[in-house]
Amino acid sequence: MKRLAVYCGSASPADPRYIELAAEVGRGLAERGIGVVYGGGRLGLMGAVATGALQAGGEVIGVIPEALVSSEVANRECTELHVVPGMHERKLAFTELSDGFLTIPGGVGTMDELWEAVSWAQLGYHSKPVGVLNAFGFYDQLLAFNRHMIEVGFIRPAHAGIIIAEHELDLLLTRMAAHEPHTPIFAMKADDL
Repeated sequence: MKRLAVYCGSASPADPRYIELAAEVGRGLAERGIGVVYGGGRLGLMGAVATGALQAGGEVIGVIPEALVSSEVANRECTELHVVPGMHERKLAFTELSDGFLTIPGGVGTMDELWEAVSWAQLGYHSKPVGVLNAFGFYDQLLAFNRHMIEVGFIRPAHAGIIIAEHELDLLLTRMAAHEPHTPIFAMKADDL
């Protein structure tokens, strides 16, 4: 994996562990020679990931919608900053520029990005690993809900392992690097669906 799209919040929660985690993830990726592709902002966890990676000498590619550039939240310190028309183009760029997806804590936008990466993997628009860093148990309930969807039958057995979740970055990256693509829906016959 040469580059990972990092999905995370643009907010700065009161608990400082979240900002510290984001900086550690950016630094950790840079130290492993893995470039960061992210939302291009300078605020919150997004800014901390970028700063951590840049301070460790890593590559940081920001992808930000025009509306956010005009709001003055763009991180001009990025190795590259791509300005795109909107959120759809932003998420497509994340997919095109990265070798996988790494989700750390965040809010609604982060969930949108994560679930699109999962959905696109399930369908067959990409075959890249989708990782969730479940630091501090932040994603316990999301992962439980994902298991519930599997148990009920809304996620097929072939797609049950799309989300790769771990509590520690090293273990998560190891599992993501070992990712084996599954059979996507586009390659299945109607009887398999």
